[in-house]
Amino acid sequence: MTKLNVLAAAALSAGLALGATPASSAQTRFITIGTGGVTGVYYAVGGAVCRLMNKDRAQTGIRCSVESTGGSVYNVNTIRAGELDIGVVQSDVQYNATKGESQFKDKGAMEGLRAIFSIHPEPLMVAARKESGVKQFQDFKGKRFNIGNPGSGQRATVDQLLPALGLAKSDFALASELKADEHGAALCDNKIDGFAYVVGNPSANLQDVTTTCAAQLVNVTGPAIDKLIAAHPYYASATIPGGTYANNPDAVTTYGVLATLVTSDKASPDVVYQLVKAVFDHFDEFRKLHPAFANLDPAHMVKDGLTAPLHEGAVKYYKEKGWM
Repeated sequence: MTKLNVLAAAALSAGLALGATPASSAQTRFITIGTGGVTGVYYAVGGAVCRLMNKDRAQTGIRCSVESTGGSVYNVNTIRAGELDIGVVQSDVQYNATKGESQFKDKGAMEGLRAIFSIHPEPLMVAARKESGVKQFQDFKGKRFNIGNPGSGQRATVDQLLPALGLAKSDFALASELKADEHGAALCDNKIDGFAYVVGNPSANLQDVTTTCAAQLVNVTGPAIDKLIAAHPYYASATIPGGTYANNPDAVTTYGVLATLVTSDKASPDVVYQLVKAVFDHFDEFRKLHPAFANLDPAHMVKDGLTAPLHEGAVKYYKEKGWM
């Protein structure tokens, strides 16, 4: 049996499916979705999927729980180790895992990685202290910048961004490695001047810092960024409308990836089928569970940002719907 977050499962069972009669413990199958920090959209993705799955657990015998993790790279590595069932990962991390590149160069390609579907767009959001005077990313040179914790999606993105801009970690006065749940307090407490965060919008994490200490969102644009996007199929430019966040009336232009849901080829076809069915059979409800899901379209979710082969359980459902 893979890892089970007992507290999350208990909360889900108590709060999300009151009145349901669960299958007997001998019949129940437990699955865990690895996400990211609790204030990020990945955690909301896991919660939304589990909420819909657990509504039918009396019939399916599947009990879904959410686990807060170190992020995309951690999720892939833990799935590879057989210690996690399903994970939310950035599309660039999925690409690197299937190719054995970047963070996975030492371990090699994960041939058993399987895609389920893609979710919301995830732009690279860069926040700066209002007093820092930062207007563009290069202005962080000589300042204190949080590059993200090892194993997170934002760290993977920053590690690729810096050389594209001709920068290195040594160019910062401090290159901190705080987790997403920690960088907001550090910014408002004047311990760092800025941070990078790859996240769906709107994000509670960013709402906190733009409201609490008037953090300013920074454009990530220019010829080097255009070249980076052109060289990598999992990237696309993105614009966040002005007013999305407090004290940021102007639109922000940047680039980003897609969040994707992945698993292993060893995952039960029935479990993956039931997960996909739970989401798409209740898709209107799913889209209401977080603002980042509001504009999702199944036609794009079954193909965009997916480098790994689709899991056979997902393929079965998509063929039944006529989407494949």
